[in-house]
Amino acid sequence: MEYLSPFGIGFIAAFLGLIAPSMLNMTAAKTSLEKGRANGIKFAAGAATMVIVQAFVAVYFAEKITPDIITKLQTAAIFVLVALAFFFYKQAKKEFKAEGKDKEGSSYIIGLGMSSLNMLAVPFYLVAAKGSGMSLVAPFQYIFVAGAAMGAFTIFTIYASFAEVIAKKAQFIAKNINYILAVLFIVLAIVNALKVFEII
Repeated sequence: MEYLSPFGIGFIAAFLGLIAPSMLNMTAAKTSLEKGRANGIKFAAGAATMVIVQAFVAVYFAEKITPDIITKLQTAAIFVLVALAFFFYKQAKKEFKAEGKDKEGSSYIIGLGMSSLNMLAVPFYLVAAKGSGMSLVAPFQYIFVAGAAMGAFTIFTIYASFAEVIAKKAQFIAKNINYILAVLFIVLAIVNALKVFEII
């Protein structure tokens, strides 16, 4: 039970933290819609792999991550999110079509890359770990990281798998997912800006 607890904390933190529509899970759904479920799961695996790095940094350097560093990450996130919003808006202008195959491994790399742009992941896992009161020493650190990665992979895979249902029963979402992502990124950028300027 002593070792199961940090795993459960990491799993629940990642799963619940990513359950709402966001940059990564919506892109997992988009990848599955356009390139097939297998590529959606590859994307999920890539994104979850980066969670290992982010969660590890959070718990390993827990005492060194200051509020100033968190503010800098939030500021950087504003520019990244605006750039992503513009990218998906441009993609939305193109005709939607499903592509059966993708270059081997590319969806995994895209997932890895996009997950690395999530500037708020490190402070999120830091708060989750410290807030739970769990021990931040080995081996509990590593068990927490494993739980976070598994929680992230689970929710990304659910989105990738559910995308097939979206394509069949919710054509509006299937056809407009790039617009949805663009709006989502703009909203997230505004929220981060408000946090940086301490408006909320």
